[in-house]
Amino acid sequence: PAAASADAAQGAVGVPRCRRCLLAQLPSRGCRVSARRLPCRNIILNDPGKRNALSLSMLQALKEDLLHDVKSKELRVIVISAEGPVFCSGHDLKELSTQDDVKHHTQVFELCAEVMTLIQRLPVPVIAKVNGLATAAGCQLVASCDIAVASEKSRFATPGVNIGLFCSTPAVALGRSLPRKVALEMLFTGEPLSAHEALMHGLVSKVVPEDKLEEETMRISHKICESSKSVLALGKATFYRQMAQDLDTAYKITSQVMVDNLTLRDGQEGIEAFIQKRKPVWSHAQDKKK
Repeated sequence: PAAASADAAQGAVGVPRCRRCLLAQLPSRGCRVSARRLPCRNIILNDPGKRNALSLSMLQALKEDLLHDVKSKELRVIVISAEGPVFCSGHDLKELSTQDDVKHHTQVFELCAEVMTLIQRLPVPVIAKVNGLATAAGCQLVASCDIAVASEKSRFATPGVNIGLFCSTPAVALGRSLPRKVALEMLFTGEPLSAHEALMHGLVSKVVPEDKLEEETMRISHKICESSKSVLALGKATFYRQMAQDLDTAYKITSQVMVDNLTLRDGQEGIEAFIQKRKPVWSHAQDKKK
């Protein structure tokens, strides 16, 4: 497989693997899995020798690990991080050489688009934990996540123009995360944004010192885990749906979703708990309160 476990890849140099910190008794895929039942799955891009490039195999494994048991009540948040000084360098350019045919190139870009859109369609929040350089499709990956926490040393770039391959697919995510002129400057020049510039323009959510990156990412993850999974899933899906609409349609959609939210068991539980001045007891179920 190809998306990542630092611990699992010991003795397997150059073989990208994946660690899922969630459920015991997951199927064996050469990945190390926590023996405890935890609500956070940590997917680690672990091919630092190739700068964690999104090769076809890496994309396939990333998709598999994102989807694994995603409907489980125990899974509440996914964190994507990476080994080495480069978070992700984008596509493996060796796969895009003339030695491979158009069919293969099409497969790479179609799968990449599928993974990027999948992140926003998952019923749980996905956090990018960035500690290093993210370029091209790697920058696209950061922009596609729901939340991105970066260390101060992180940088972000779309340098494809410098090698004759314009970052057209990364531009989809960048154009939806950044002001148009900032995105286009990145795309036209290939020059990187610093972590603080990325924060200022909205590419990342927070920038922290490197030694605080894990702590801050876990703080956000734990806060997310305090809420109902079913309510978060409804809210996430609605957010992305309404963003593609005009203002009147967006309000029409979200007004109905608020009504639907109130019919959920956890929707009523939250209100009752607030009135009774107690902590809610979430069911995390999608069913409606009778």
